[in-house]
Amino acid sequence: MCGNSTRVAVAIAAGAFWSGLFTPTLALPAQLPLFESVTVSPKFDPDPMAIRGISGGEVAAEKIAGRQETSTGPCAGFADEQPDHILTLTAFFSYLSLQVESPQDTTLIVRGPGGSWCSDDQMSPGKNPGIAGQWRAGTYEIWIGSYKAKSYHPYSLEITEVR
Repeated sequence: MCGNSTRVAVAIAAGAFWSGLFTPTLALPAQLPLFESVTVSPKFDPDPMAIRGISGGEVAAEKIAGRQETSTGPCAGFADEQPDHILTLTAFFSYLSLQVESPQDTTLIVRGPGGSWCSDDQMSPGKNPGIAGQWRAGTYEIWIGSYKAKSYHPYSLEITEVR
């Protein structure tokens, strides 16, 4: 990962933040890892599944996505050069949703089979981006960005088949 020393310091600070100041509906116990990669199959359990991380970085989202706008939203914000998560889907999903939960405004970039997609609050009002729909089997790189470069915020990414 790009900027590991920065991420470690931010992760330590975020751990304190998550455990003391902010308890989102998707908050996870502090012992769970950050920047986790997962493999899921249809009818996965538990559903929803949540993974955590720290948003932000120095690379413009449009550079990561390779374009300024996608069918799911504009490619806004800044993220790390390397993805925050790798999501491997073992089969086709007729419906899958990725939804970010964070106390700050974040963006979402997904790159995988068939292209790249971005979101900056498209699925719900407020500060939490998400992307839902049909997904091909394969490996997806996921970045959670912040609107300002070098601005870092804790988040939880919910993955679900439930509509």
